[in-house]
Amino acid sequence: MCCLFGIIDYDNCISLRAKNRILKVLSKECEARGTDATGIAYIENGSMKIQKKPLPAHKMRFKLTGNPSIIMGHTRMTTQGNEAYNYNNHPFKSEKLGFALAHNGILYNDKKLRKSENIPQTYIETDSYIAVQLIEKKKTLSFDSIKYMAEKVEGSFCFTILSKDNELYIIKGDNPMALVQFNGFYMYASTKDILFSAVKKLNMKLLKSFSWVRIDDGDIIKITPDGNTEKDFFRFRSIYVSPYLPYSNYGYGKKYNSDSFCSLEEEYLENLMSYAKSIGIEEDIITELLEDGYSYSEIEEMLYNELTEYAYEYCFDDCEI
Repeated sequence: MCCLFGIIDYDNCISLRAKNRILKVLSKECEARGTDATGIAYIENGSMKIQKKPLPAHKMRFKLTGNPSIIMGHTRMTTQGNEAYNYNNHPFKSEKLGFALAHNGILYNDKKLRKSENIPQTYIETDSYIAVQLIEKKKTLSFDSIKYMAEKVEGSFCFTILSKDNELYIIKGDNPMALVQFNGFYMYASTKDILFSAVKKLNMKLLKSFSWVRIDDGDIIKITPDGNTEKDFFRFRSIYVSPYLPYSNYGYGKKYNSDSFCSLEEEYLENLMSYAKSIGIEEDIITELLEDGYSYSEIEEMLYNELTEYAYEYCFDDCEI
């Protein structure tokens, strides 16, 4: 339960001051999905810059320089790796290939992959970092190396990767992602309601002049600095299987193929239940949704969605690139 967010200003139509304002509002909206740490990555004069701290977004003071065209962000809810040690927080930088990576979700086979793929141990404790190392193993950042990574990891995920060439990749597993295109720039976040809420708070007059970009499970989308897009695909395997079985803490569960995944999933589920309770939704309602076949990520998006379907239909039109 983390949040990915960002801006792609391909037409150079947003001032540095406006970008800082957008980041402040957008990242604060993303706190609904994580307050343990906040970070951003961007390219300045050909060099990767990463700003991250174990702080909620509203306490962060972003200091963009050089008016970067692409900014990739992340707010974190910790599942593995103490956020007090800043190296465990997102985005992660590849020292070998120069890219930055952020992840929303849980990977449960990172330790197994270290053995099977002969990947060295690292001081970084976060499960997400295995994605960086898998790409580094291929010695290049490309659709092929990203596909290799996405088909090796097991768990729930959506990744964003910013290359040293200032290209943004979005790699969608079964965790949510919302991407919207304005006239001259893109914005993205892990859910539509977070984007919608940010746009309203920014008082953007372009409310009816943008469109949602469709991203399906298994998609890899690359957005270049000039706004062009390329798409590839990977073989996606959902972690969610049915039917539900008795679960020790909440009376339900699923068939799992890894003890380590059970413990991580239990923690994820506990966080989900805790958030539901904090906004007045009883556990029985979440249980019923699970029994009706909804995935954790789908329920998570429901919990954060404070808007009606009517509002979406009235303000936005779906489109596909």
